[in-house]
Amino acid sequence: MFARYRKWREKRILAKSPFTQEDWQKVSSAMPVLAGLTDVQLFRLFKLATLFLDDKHISGAHEFEITNAVKQSIALQACLPILELGLEWYAGWSSVIVYPGAFTNNSSRVDKFGVTHTGSSHRSGEAWLRGPVILSWSDVEHAGDRDGHNVVIHEFVHKLDMLNGRANGFPPMQPGMNPAKWTQLMSKAYEDFQVNPKDGLDRYGATDPAEFFAVLAEVFFETPAKLDNAYPELYDIMSQFFDQSPLDRYESVKSNSANLN
Repeated sequence: MFARYRKWREKRILAKSPFTQEDWQKVSSAMPVLAGLTDVQLFRLFKLATLFLDDKHISGAHEFEITNAVKQSIALQACLPILELGLEWYAGWSSVIVYPGAFTNNSSRVDKFGVTHTGSSHRSGEAWLRGPVILSWSDVEHAGDRDGHNVVIHEFVHKLDMLNGRANGFPPMQPGMNPAKWTQLMSKAYEDFQVNPKDGLDRYGATDPAEFFAVLAEVFFETPAKLDNAYPELYDIMSQFFDQSPLDRYESVKSNSANLN
């Protein structure tokens, strides 16, 4: 009964969407990170992005204007990691806040001696546990270029990580996956990354296991060959988790480009 209602509701949302397939195609064609997706995959991504925009409220901060192009750009990149997982992996929160540029994060912590330390930093994105995703548009508009840096993927992967509590680099596993194997491979690679920088992997990933996983996800989707070269076992297990193979997609794109030349 619930499944029938959900299908009816999704069909209604899709029918009322202000975006046509041509609208989605226009925005997606400008995103190299989506290159190599089949027509069937793109159609499913457009559908998922449409449902995402119905489920999440995107608002602007500091008078930033949320246009249709802004909504579509964020939705497509946010939904890429869950293309084979489903929108339910983004359950439990409802909003995305977009600043025109980098924003200031104010924080405080109490050390073991009871002394409170305060500070601030400029951020391009944040994901809050059971709260919003916050993004800098100046960074979002350059995301998706296949340079290994994608603030949208980074922050939304944090949301996947938070499904079982605070982000720690160990999200809930897909059925059939071995959590112990994930823990072993991620922990070993993280320890190695502390002392052995890898080409194409942002050193910000050495901050903690949660940032390591998010940085790996950026590279997995945008420059997968660099992750495969650095940590092939991590590429394989992340392929299992996301149920996607970006490396195959990009090899196909390279092959097609070579044939055209």
